[in-house]
Amino acid sequence: MQLEAEFTSEPFHGEGPPPEHAVKARDTAEDAGLSADFGPLGTLVRGDADTLLDALPAIARAALDGGATRVTLQLRQVGDDKTDEPAAELRSALELHNALARLIGDVERELGGRLDTLDRAAKQRAVRLLKERGAFGLRKSVSTVAEALGVTRFTVYNYLNRDQD
Repeated sequence: MQLEAEFTSEPFHGEGPPPEHAVKARDTAEDAGLSADFGPLGTLVRGDADTLLDALPAIARAALDGGATRVTLQLRQVGDDKTDEPAAELRSALELHNALARLIGDVERELGGRLDTLDRAAKQRAVRLLKERGAFGLRKSVSTVAEALGVTRFTVYNYLNRDQD
């Protein structure tokens, strides 16, 4: 049986060289004989179920030893009779959603609280920060940000338009 594991390690860096914890996790997976697809938002590894399952603790330890504060893992069985194209589309959508969630989390930590508990001025600042970090280039981001802020999409658009003036 073949398995596929997708893992992300944080903190996440959007630009520049990949963080050391992500590189160490990928290298450990490859050293274990797994094929690795290294991307900006996560690493996808494939291999024999026993090999992959045996390697997971070492991969997690390598990421943590490399400075990761969080390692997120998803496992799935890879079937020979199924095409990987829908799975690749789903992985891509999940990566984008996870990227937006991380951006929102970063802004929440920076502003000192959940976005929906902030006052109006702080919510406007949050939208500015998210815009500067590219959050609104992601699909359905306005709806997701509006939900996190506890406001309507119209309000988020107003904050974005106000920032342009």
